[in-house]
Amino acid sequence: MRKPLIAGNWKMNTNRADAVALAKGVAAGAGELDGVDLLVCPPAVYLSVVGEALAGSAVALGAQNAYFEDNGAYTGETSMAMLADIGAEYVILGHSERRHVLGETDSDVSKKARKALELGIAPIVCVGELLEEREAGRTGEVIKSQFVGSLDGVTEADIPSVVIAYEPVWAIGTGKVATPEQAEEVHADLRRLLAERYTGEIAGAVRILYGGSMKPGNAAELLSQPNVDGGLIGGASLKADDFLAIAKAG
Repeated sequence: MRKPLIAGNWKMNTNRADAVALAKGVAAGAGELDGVDLLVCPPAVYLSVVGEALAGSAVALGAQNAYFEDNGAYTGETSMAMLADIGAEYVILGHSERRHVLGETDSDVSKKARKALELGIAPIVCVGELLEEREAGRTGEVIKSQFVGSLDGVTEADIPSVVIAYEPVWAIGTGKVATPEQAEEVHADLRRLLAERYTGEIAGAVRILYGGSMKPGNAAELLSQPNVDGGLIGGASLKADDFLAIAKAG
């Protein structure tokens, strides 16, 4: 049985005080939850203070991105080793905003995923189609291409540590939400791709999150789908009560 994971992606939001208060609010409510994993991913500059605010709680700390080199002349980047050093357990990779706004490629994602795994950090690998790709009937093709490219070189031994997140790009920050049936269809395809590339047993163990505008009002229906194992939450993760309500729905 896959344990649901509810992950908060704070994106480029909060200041130091707000980040600490939000983390403490999530941590305070986490004790009331059972059977679900909680994760928050603050901006990189607040990782340490959020980690301190979460200390002793059941909430894990994650980052929104990192680079695949250990160190060196990479101005503005953060290494996976730095994440490990401050206690980050997860890192989001290949988020749609990094792919479509900042030009990140499948090759970039695969290098980052392998480096994260090498250092014991669980990568949350994001895949998802644009509106025009869905309307053209290319969802399956796009998802498969990103899946294959982003997990290139990830071995059978390492894939159980990977989390996959499906983000219908057209449903992020637009107020649109994929129907539970649409989400389940893509999640089931991803499960099938895992089975084809690795094994059925592995496919049954890897968590696949839904990352398209999940909110307290739609979380229960989305999370009830057989292959939806949690959520990668954007806007709703910026309010502790909303984030915890989603977790309770799981």
